[in-house]
Amino acid sequence: MLPTPRADLVPNTVAYENEPLVKATGFREYDARWLFGSEINLLGVQALGLGLGTYIHELGHSRIVVGHDFRSYSLSIKQALTLGLMSAGCEVHDIGLSLSPTAYFAQFDLDIPCVAMVTASHNENGWTGVKMGAQRPLTFGPDEMARVKAIVLSGQFVERDGGKLVRVEGEAERYLADVASRVRLTRPLKVIAACGNGTAGAFAVDGLRRMGVSEVIGLDAELDYTFPKYNPNPEDAAMLHAMADAVRAQGADLAFGFDGDGDRCGVVDDEGVEIFADKMGLILARDLAPLHPGATFVVDVKSTGLFATDPILAAHGCKVVYWKTGHSYLKRKSAELGALAGFEKSGHFFMNGDLGRGYDCGLSAAAAILAMLDRNRGVKLSDLRKALPTAFTSLTMSPRCADEAKYGVVDEVVKEYQDLFAAGGSILGRKITEVITVNGARVQLEDGSWVLVRASSNKPEVVVVVESTRSEDDMRALFRQEVKPRLGDRVGAYNQEI
Repeated sequence: MLPTPRADLVPNTVAYENEPLVKATGFREYDARWLFGSEINLLGVQALGLGLGTYIHELGHSRIVVGHDFRSYSLSIKQALTLGLMSAGCEVHDIGLSLSPTAYFAQFDLDIPCVAMVTASHNENGWTGVKMGAQRPLTFGPDEMARVKAIVLSGQFVERDGGKLVRVEGEAERYLADVASRVRLTRPLKVIAACGNGTAGAFAVDGLRRMGVSEVIGLDAELDYTFPKYNPNPEDAAMLHAMADAVRAQGADLAFGFDGDGDRCGVVDDEGVEIFADKMGLILARDLAPLHPGATFVVDVKSTGLFATDPILAAHGCKVVYWKTGHSYLKRKSAELGALAGFEKSGHFFMNGDLGRGYDCGLSAAAAILAMLDRNRGVKLSDLRKALPTAFTSLTMSPRCADEAKYGVVDEVVKEYQDLFAAGGSILGRKITEVITVNGARVQLEDGSWVLVRASSNKPEVVVVVESTRSEDDMRALFRQEVKPRLGDRVGAYNQEI
């Protein structure tokens, strides 16, 4: 039996080599992420596997899919996790190097209820993590993560006989065939596939070609876990600018950007303009509304307020629900409401019915966008963007804030905004009409503008987004004159300014 994990082990010591290291802060709201070496060691990963296996047995399961992303240590992490799962009596089906949506697809393809994908997504090299689930297409939320955390940190492991490893061949091929089956282009398109040297580079170019894209140009599609140019994060300005430059240089019709584990998608149109995923979701929803009247769409609290006032969605009886940011929350809410699709500003798209299987998949999002362009022959993506009502939305700004402190900071800010609202207060001359608190504070103003402050679920950061219905200058003012001074010295340096 493994010893109970510790949080105080120091690398290059005897204890570190013989006991599991697991920092409690690595257990997030809907997945787990640690700095490998200083916050978790291989024995700690083995303890995580044993704890996860103990928990899925509590749920009445024993079979699980595992995969890993392309980092120097991810294969070793997966092997340690697998050893722990097998010690818990689990039958582990290893699909090899994969994207997160490949692992989610494998749950359907292999008829296996549980999944553990070793990935730190777009986090900088040095991070590792695991995305877990036991009810396809859902992944764990706070309750499940809290139970796994409790088992692991208290050492309440249950070892069982019957552990088994099954190596699965060809899962990536079957996943790509499934995604590509959703669209067959009949118009010629030149598409940039930007991968940021992450794992998507091994799959995205092939996947787009299978969809009938006449010319696919890979951008930073070579696998390199040091991420030499920028992190594979389609919400990051560096990646979006590289995509825009490539569109202009190649005369492409659009660019797709995929994150490190391929479950997110960013888009740049034919004019080199970055379309954030919430507004790309609105473009998709407008196109889908006549085909699916009365459909429900779920969007996260970071998303544009244009969903709530869109005349096309209203004309077709469509409903929009704002919900918590986070892939697990959006998946769960979309499934609960039977939504046609869910959209998260960070680039997670959740397509249901004929559009997808309900899990977040960057290539499924790309397929839906390509199918939309095929239905609108002669129309450019920039035309669809320009048809949207005007709103000026910031990039996501993420000032540093320790994991131990970030929720307390956000609780303070939420209370301040609630008190201001209750007192009939205003922001930059506009009355506050609502404070949505399902995830931090989204403060709605009388002209449709809004500001958001919430805690990041997977990094030591506070998340800030602002949107103005007036102008770029007003959007900057909402950040510089309202949110930034309100946060003040309670947070650290910002990853970017506007």
